[in-house]
Amino acid sequence: MTTRLEVAATPTAPALVLRPWSPADAAGLSALSGDEALRRWTSFAIDDEPSAARWLREQRHGWERGRRFAFAVEEVGPSVGGLPAGHVVLKDVVPGAASAEVGYWTVARARGRGVAPRALDALSDWARATFACDGLIRLVLRHKADNTASCRVAEKCRYALTAVLPAQPPAWPLEGHLHTRHLAERAG
Repeated sequence: MTTRLEVAATPTAPALVLRPWSPADAAGLSALSGDEALRRWTSFAIDDEPSAARWLREQRHGWERGRRFAFAVEEVGPSVGGLPAGHVVLKDVVPGAASAEVGYWTVARARGRGVAPRALDALSDWARATFACDGLIRLVLRHKADNTASCRVAEKCRYALTAVLPAQPPAWPLEGHLHTRHLAERAG
């Protein structure tokens, strides 16, 4: 199974590399604790290096169990460096199941620059190539209904809005959106 994905540069954005998270990422993750948008739109619960190390262990265990495949998203180029620009994840992967879920987030410096849709497209293509033979035919994406940026990313990546989800406090205090992408559709 390929665990490193490369995304070509565009005229306006550097190349991306998607790779599994590693213990060396703990300091960088803990530095994101003050990112209010990340906390508002995601379940990001990292406050310091020990909580970052726990989160990283959870990501590694997901890979080991073959149920959750989390990737750090890195920008590649001479003017880019340091911390990952984001995170994409394929989760709830079950052999023989028709659906799995995707998720993502980006750090402040990467927002609005096409990082999230490019990384999500790469993850979606990887999921198709890796798990279609096990019966995976569709991916779903959930986000809070008032997160218009996530809606735009979903639409750019051909995840159609298929349902409005009722609020489920405390994790989902407001309505959510459910987007679906059928894996027979290739990136365009």
